[in-house]
Amino acid sequence: MLTLFHHPLYASCRFVRLSFGEYGEELALIEERPWARRQEFLSLNPAGTIPVLLAEGDHPIVGATVIAEYLDETRGALKREKRLMAEDSVQRAEIRRLVDWYLTKTEADVTRHLVRERALKPHMSSAEGGGSPDSATIRAARANVRQHLKYTNWLAGTRDWLAGKKLSYADLAAAGALSVLDYLGEVEWRDYPAARDWYSRMKSRPSFRSLLTDRVRGLSPVSHYADLDF
Repeated sequence: MLTLFHHPLYASCRFVRLSFGEYGEELALIEERPWARRQEFLSLNPAGTIPVLLAEGDHPIVGATVIAEYLDETRGALKREKRLMAEDSVQRAEIRRLVDWYLTKTEADVTRHLVRERALKPHMSSAEGGGSPDSATIRAARANVRQHLKYTNWLAGTRDWLAGKKLSYADLAAAGALSVLDYLGEVEWRDYPAARDWYSRMKSRPSFRSLLTDRVRGLSPVSHYADLDF
């Protein structure tokens, strides 16, 4: 079984878990606190970032998009209609664009700040950057949530899936990011009906089940988090 070093509230880690889940691959999960700079972990990834996959032969593969490319090359090519990356080069470019949107732009605008301020700081020492939440940072991130939900609502309302006619890595990247925000209760789904319908479909997929059982010490999820009919 492959091993993934992850944190339950990192969108990039959730993306990887969903991707393997769609292919029916089980992962052994090791929760990592990257801010702790654990020496054993740094020996696998000197950058100290997650996710990190220990692949066949215990070779470390670092970074969500790199892991996704590895997964596509080693498993996806055999999945035909269930492949998470398109055959067409233009469609592949659109999938990669949206993966980058949710794992890079949404992360920089919204997810990273809300997770750090609301969930991680209480478990960090002062030397690691812990302390009281920064209310100004939280307000700015919450203002940005609306723009990302509007864009997701537009995508979901004009396409069968976010990148086109088939489920793809784009949907899994978006689900990874938005499920973190949903856990934190930061999404007013009633304002974004198309995005809500898309997210409900995502939550109902078998690959999503392990995410719905995630719990973070000291921070319970919003009441509807595990509800498929929310």
